[in-house]
Amino acid sequence: MESNNLRSYSQEEVQQILQLAIARQTVESDQEFSYQQIMEIAAELQISPELIKQAESDWNIQQSDVERRKAFDLYRQSKFKKRLGNYAIINVFTILADFVGGGTLSWSLYILIFCGLAIVLDIWNTWQTKGEDYEMAFQKWNRKHQIKQTINSVLNKWFKGLQTR
Repeated sequence: MESNNLRSYSQEEVQQILQLAIARQTVESDQEFSYQQIMEIAAELQISPELIKQAESDWNIQQSDVERRKAFDLYRQSKFKKRLGNYAIINVFTILADFVGGGTLSWSLYILIFCGLAIVLDIWNTWQTKGEDYEMAFQKWNRKHQIKQTINSVLNKWFKGLQTR
């Protein structure tokens, strides 16, 4: 068996081991870390405060991206629910029209099948959160969202400026 003193680990392995240990400690003790505690841990690991600040900034950017993606996924799901409602209304109407018109269901079943196919494709596209198509849709939504935020910010400043006059 290898002695504890002779073992060596790559930087990635050290990160993974420490991440697992910290995750277990916080789960077992239901603990959160203060900024000061993070700085103390970093000092013990000989990590400079500047690197911690950079890492925290990078982490904040990542968290912001995660939150934007969650908002985008919720947006896509709400749009899907609306389209699903539209499909249901169209199909109920065509089935009723077919039934009232002839006492049986005939041509409306074709519409039902095509709408069913459209729904399945829509489900696939809505809940597919990986790949190039998803990324392009997210980037497009994100640009529109940022433009709306910028316009709202400018308009709010303009209206506040008008109110103070």
